[in-house]
Amino acid sequence: MQIEKNAVAGTLESSDALVTVEPAEQGIELEISSSVMNQYGRQIRQTVLETLDRLDVKSGKVTVVDKGALDCTLKARVECAVFRSCDKSAAGIPWGGVIQ
Repeated sequence: MQIEKNAVAGTLESSDALVTVEPAEQGIELEISSSVMNQYGRQIRQTVLETLDRLDVKSGKVTVVDKGALDCTLKARVECAVFRSCDKSAAGIPWGGVIQ
């Protein structure tokens, strides 16, 4: 899947994350800001990168502003932002099948 345009998913509420994706020339550029970066920074990075890999995203700039989101929330926010950036219609989204 290719990121075609800027897209956002999530909120800045407690226990959520705001994920922004943008097109990039090559590779994944990942920027993470989190109030729990010292404790969970590696896990957040791993979760986001694994989700992008499962979606077959090869390039893009991804910004995550985490407010204590669980892994399942991070996966959902990344998935939603990527689908929005590709202009996937509701009929074209493989609900429940892409992210494990």
